[in-house]
Amino acid sequence: MKTIGIFCGGFSSEFEISIKSATTILQHMPPTFSAYKIIVSKEKWEVETEEGAKAFDLNDCSFVKGNIKITLDAAIVYIHGDPGENGKIQAMLELHGIKYINSGPLASALSFDKWYCNQFLKSFDIPVAKSLFLTKKEQFTLTEIVKNLGLPLFIKPSDSGSSYGISKVKNIEEIPNALTLAFKEGGTVVIESFLDGIEVTCGVYRSSKGISALPLTEIVSENDFFDYEAKYLGKSNEITPARIEDSIAIEVQSMAKEIYSLLQLRSIARVDFMLVKNKPYVIEVNTTPGFSTASIVPQMLAAAKISLDEFWEDIISIELD
Repeated sequence: MKTIGIFCGGFSSEFEISIKSATTILQHMPPTFSAYKIIVSKEKWEVETEEGAKAFDLNDCSFVKGNIKITLDAAIVYIHGDPGENGKIQAMLELHGIKYINSGPLASALSFDKWYCNQFLKSFDIPVAKSLFLTKKEQFTLTEIVKNLGLPLFIKPSDSGSSYGISKVKNIEEIPNALTLAFKEGGTVVIESFLDGIEVTCGVYRSSKGISALPLTEIVSENDFFDYEAKYLGKSNEITPARIEDSIAIEVQSMAKEIYSLLQLRSIARVDFMLVKNKPYVIEVNTTPGFSTASIVPQMLAAAKISLDEFWEDIISIELD
């Protein structure tokens, strides 16, 4: 029986969310694998076993259980943020010659950075919000920001997979505090013009049938936008399938599959859109979307009548082929 490790936890504010996602995935692994959660933190990397926590050896991707040394045959990286969603662990696995089902280091790093990803997609004529990129807080004057992007606008950490640090700014006086908050979560920041419309998201994955798009989910947030509370604390209404015309849904699914191909993604990804007068604009690409029982992708799979067991068996058979 092959051993597969599910890397979870990580260095971002969404450590616990990642653990929940990994727990759900672990429960639906094909029986041909002996699966273990590998919990990553800045202090230590540990493997969760029936014998308790075991140290994970980064030198050869192994751990000792009983008196037996076990080396990973394959891996799933399910960390929401650094060092998984940005491709660092995938690069380590490649150095050790260990197969994994996720997007590779380049695709992960590019998708992870909100500004660079959207600029890449913009070069292929995929609509995105107008934006400014900041490496320091004082890079633009408040007047320049508002003149370029108008109000309201969004300020987000660009190089962070976390849902923290995002602000919707309605007046010029709020910009400095929003920038401070964003720079606490990331080293770079993106400021985006406000897109007024319907927010929808589309799950995409490679299966035995090729690249497949799942039913769209419409997101109606109780808060000003789909922030951490809305995403993880029940402050949103997630409607699957989305309440939009079939022709628009098909257009969004087609664009999501195109983005998946352009970025050379693998496994499951989720692309978020804003429909402005029925025209889809990309908000961001998630290569490690939440996968707890309450997360959006499992809701999409339920709407498509695909069981979680069937889903992971299909993905693993394709990505580890």
